[in-house]
Amino acid sequence: MKRYQEMTKEELLQEKAGLLAEYEKIKAQGLALDMSRGKPGADQLELSMPMMDVLTSKSLLKSENGFDLRNYGVLDGIPEAKRLVAGMIGCKPENVMIYGNSSLNIMYDQIARAMFDGICGNTPWSKQGTVKFLCPVPGYDRHFAITGHFGIEMIPIDMNENGPDMDAVESYVNNDASVKGIWCVPKYSNPSGIVYSDEVVRRFAALKPAAPDFRIFWDNAYAIHHLYEEDQAEILDILSECEKAGNPDMVFEFCSTSKVTFPGSGIAALASSAANIADIKAQLTFQTIGYDKINQLRHAAYFKDMEGVKAHMEKQAACIRPKFEMIDELLGREIAPRGIGSWINPKGGYFISFSALEGCAKEIVAKCKEAGVTLTGAGAPFPYGKDPKDSVIRIAPTYPSLEELTKAAEVFVTVVKLVSVEKFLQ
Repeated sequence: MKRYQEMTKEELLQEKAGLLAEYEKIKAQGLALDMSRGKPGADQLELSMPMMDVLTSKSLLKSENGFDLRNYGVLDGIPEAKRLVAGMIGCKPENVMIYGNSSLNIMYDQIARAMFDGICGNTPWSKQGTVKFLCPVPGYDRHFAITGHFGIEMIPIDMNENGPDMDAVESYVNNDASVKGIWCVPKYSNPSGIVYSDEVVRRFAALKPAAPDFRIFWDNAYAIHHLYEEDQAEILDILSECEKAGNPDMVFEFCSTSKVTFPGSGIAALASSAANIADIKAQLTFQTIGYDKINQLRHAAYFKDMEGVKAHMEKQAACIRPKFEMIDELLGREIAPRGIGSWINPKGGYFISFSALEGCAKEIVAKCKEAGVTLTGAGAPFPYGKDPKDSVIRIAPTYPSLEELTKAAEVFVTVVKLVSVEKFLQ
């Protein structure tokens, strides 16, 4: 099989004719397939259904410290839930606050509080003039949507196989007081699947911010989302590393069970230093008298401990592993030999980041849509939706059934080949 770069014009024209005929056949099928968002599939959701039977009208709805969970109170979460979350992300229970069902909601609130109330007694960001945020790319589009919503200037930071370019991060953070934060997905990063190395985590912990109210927004969304039982990435605990480095207050860490149990009915949490938690609780009293403690108990009673969580996540992995492996095999067979794209085969998380030939991503996404396959918009993994190379496409394999996903992936591969041929013919 020849690489497209090595083909003559006549060979490329012949290849294009065959691909166009195949593409027209696909369009005639009237497909309606979706690989756009990282949602659990129905089989994954079924795994958590027994949790609905853990509590009944006969259950004792009290936490282990005797609090009546049917009533107001317990602003920061019940002890059982704190312990469960601490085990998931590898920190201490006393560093954890339990919220509602959405970690994204917590992140939004943290930015909003920083903008209007300030962090730990510092001047609110909205009164400090220009505010900047570092955005490792490719990254999570909803992170960028939050900072974009508040008019915060977003600065792209390139990612490598070990995490963000730390030379660039250090240069910005240590020298520019208008840089107030950085978005991070440190484990099985969205969308690339990259895992931050120990050196990168330690360099984060050792930052010397020019701004006293600089914070690392550490979205540890995929801490326990491994695809393989025998090959699981581990990262250092950022909170303890910051403490060792003399920067105990520099991190807001976020997580949830949204892709562990039920996306709309999980529990979400923030982990941080005692000073940050005290500051947040003082502001949170204006917002709520407490979150859903009965759901916190439901999760704690169902999983019991981290062994229960691990057993559940092995079942989750069994549901989605064949989907990731199918896509990796198909791309390896159809795309790699033609030299028209690259990707990272992740060991966990929810996404595959595909890099097409430069200038092709928008056209690939548009042609897939025309053929009945919806992908995340080209440019979404970048601030302001602008991929400077128009190359990165995020693939979300989890939601469709394996049969539907296989059809969608075959369409994607056909379109990538077609758009790539057209690029070489230009």
